[in-house]
Amino acid sequence: MCGICGYIYLNNHKSDHKKIKRMTDQLSHRGPDGEGYFVEENVALGHRRLSIIDIEGGQQPMFSEDGRFVIVFNGEIYNYIEVREELKKLDYRFSTNSDTEVIINAYLEWGEDCLSRLNGMWAFTIWDKQEKKLFAARDRMGIKPFYYGNSGNAFYFGSELKSILSAHDKWDIDYSTMELYLTFGYIPAPYTFYKNIFKLEPGHYLTLQNGKTIIRQYWDLPYVAEEDMITDKRETYEQFEALLKDSVRLRLRSDVASGAFLSGGLDSSSIVALLHELGQEGMDTFTISYPFKEYDESALAKLVAEKFNVRSNIRQVESTIFDDALKLVVKHYDEPFGDSSAIPTYYVSRFAGEKVKVVLTGDGGDEVLSGYTAYQGERFAESFNNIPTAVKKLLHHGTKQMAGITSGRLRYKLNRVRNVLDSASDDFINRRIKKAAWTNIDIINQVLSNQKDQISVRDFLNDKFKSPRYKDNFYNLMYFNFKVSLPDDMLTKVDRMTMANSIEARVPFLDHRIVEFMAGVSKTVKMNSYQRKVVLRNTVGKKLPEELLKARKKGFRVPLREWFKDKEQEIRFNDILKGGIAGLDKDTLKRVFNSNRSEKEDYGNFIWMIFVLNKVISEH
Repeated sequence: MCGICGYIYLNNHKSDHKKIKRMTDQLSHRGPDGEGYFVEENVALGHRRLSIIDIEGGQQPMFSEDGRFVIVFNGEIYNYIEVREELKKLDYRFSTNSDTEVIINAYLEWGEDCLSRLNGMWAFTIWDKQEKKLFAARDRMGIKPFYYGNSGNAFYFGSELKSILSAHDKWDIDYSTMELYLTFGYIPAPYTFYKNIFKLEPGHYLTLQNGKTIIRQYWDLPYVAEEDMITDKRETYEQFEALLKDSVRLRLRSDVASGAFLSGGLDSSSIVALLHELGQEGMDTFTISYPFKEYDESALAKLVAEKFNVRSNIRQVESTIFDDALKLVVKHYDEPFGDSSAIPTYYVSRFAGEKVKVVLTGDGGDEVLSGYTAYQGERFAESFNNIPTAVKKLLHHGTKQMAGITSGRLRYKLNRVRNVLDSASDDFINRRIKKAAWTNIDIINQVLSNQKDQISVRDFLNDKFKSPRYKDNFYNLMYFNFKVSLPDDMLTKVDRMTMANSIEARVPFLDHRIVEFMAGVSKTVKMNSYQRKVVLRNTVGKKLPEELLKARKKGFRVPLREWFKDKEQEIRFNDILKGGIAGLDKDTLKRVFNSNRSEKEDYGNFIWMIFVLNKVISEH
């Protein structure tokens, strides 16, 4: 696991070693074990290394045997042993045991098609010194990041924005992305918060030659017509469990100590159960607990650790970490990123980094298994819209009236019910916007009332679904999760927070074989009535403690709602409003904060997003 960066002058200006070192130094946390550079003519490549496989022989940049091609690579190729054996039969010779050398030889043999043979996570670039051509690629799911940009006479790329931003001081903020951020809580690909810098989308590769950049898609979530989807439960259960176990097996390939994140939820607990089956007894697991009981799953995590004979390491996150949390989020994301679960992810990563360099996680389980509550929402919407209009109106009115005369947790619950009813009555795009948004869409529009020329969330989603892949919106939601929220929120969160602590996260659920298989499984198999993750519950889940299977999902959260009831935070928020934030409407923001304090609404995460946004802008 590493950090990569580089630049190419498009006018044959001579490359500068100081400049590439400055860019590479920005990524030192991603690779504290070593650094390397390639500087020649108008090209410069940089690499920071976190040594995981072939510790002695895997230094980068790495060259092909004839010296023509040079690669910098971030990630892991889990099936590198199998691909290497295939290449040996084709008369390729290897001087290291690293997966990096496998990639460069695979590219020599198969060109761009080499990507289809790789199982893993990656962002890499290969420079062809003879053809003066750059080839760059990002893995299918977007587990590893790749940013690129153009400024003046140069093309830049890097594992993180900070590397590109350090190249010079001419990157301007792109305020047209504010609507995207305030709705989703992140800025989806291909956009970033800076003009002329972009995210390479998952499953895509990029070529640069003679000053011309071409981007092509090499992988997409496979399409299976609804009527052709697998409906055989036994077949699904057997194949899914076999694939997941093999995925975990492959992700244990490492020359350093490994552990696992264990939240106490179904996904991470299932990974630990399979680790036990694969002989990993005594492995360290890492869990974060909270002083607030409604957020804490550490007791369940301890049960799992005891059952499967792994070491349970639990550490509590206090509610006094606000300042540190705000600083670290801005430092490691480089652009507004409002998913507050980044905070506990950082602390559990720092905790794990004291003992291991590699962790297996349960990320991706909700996407693969259609496990989010939004999938229940799609099934509910299908049923709800068959109810007579008069009954629907009565339900809407009654819930709204009851919410208006209550407060505290009951009011929060009634507001959620009201939102579900409202959402069920909408079309799919409106439902996606309402479900994705951290607050009411009308509030976001009011906050942005002074902002012009915004990239519309609706236009963004309409573009994604301009030709709906499925008739059933249950599967369109699956497509959205894999193409947008998974890479730009969930995987971005995990990559930055683990890499901030110089550890590598491996995600067995996102083995492309599992993703491709489960994309063709019917919703009747994935969800029994409104019960989620039926496939996992009826396979690996049967081995888990009964208490865990019955527990309500709590998620990986922090008590933001409680944080922003504090008087000190009110003072800070008022100071932000006095300074102004990029023309956002102050009166609306003040109303939001006061509603959260008085327990009328839970605006905790939205307020957190405003704090993050303000700090990013103020530090630019």
